Amino acid sequence: MEEKPLVRVVAPAVALALAAGVGLALYVAALVRPPELPVDTNPAPLSGHTLCAAVVVVFPADAELRAAMPSLRDDPKTRRVFVDSPSVSLLAIPGTDLKNWAQELHARFRKAERVTVIDSDATAAQLKLTAPPPKCPREGEY
Repeated sequence: MEEKPLVRVVAPAVALALAAGVGLALYVAALVRPPELPVDTNPAPLSGHTLCAAVVVVFPADAELRAAMPSLRDDPKTRRVFVDSPSVSLLAIPGTDLKNWAQELHARFRKAERVTVIDSDATAAQLKLTAPPPKCPREGEY
């Protein structure tokens, strides 16, 4: 009986082990990754929503808000749009740096009276509260 060289036996075993390891890693990553958040940029009333991570753009009047709305809705960072005339509160897609986004929006909408960031987690950390508010969920609202 002829013996097979060690390389002919070990190489397929190593390849099989690597493939199994990669498959297991992908499976675990799929289980750990949070589900994608829905994107709905149709304006909704702010009433009834408590935002904890958003960018708020305040316009001098409704006319300026209406003129800016298509651009705000089409912004690739926008996930949800809430209107409380003449202001708009924008929830971002996960991973968006709200401070940088607010600066971008301020540069784009020069007619806006102000552009502010709501970030309850950052505010609580700065204030070093003894009893901070609950952590803001990734959806951006409680």
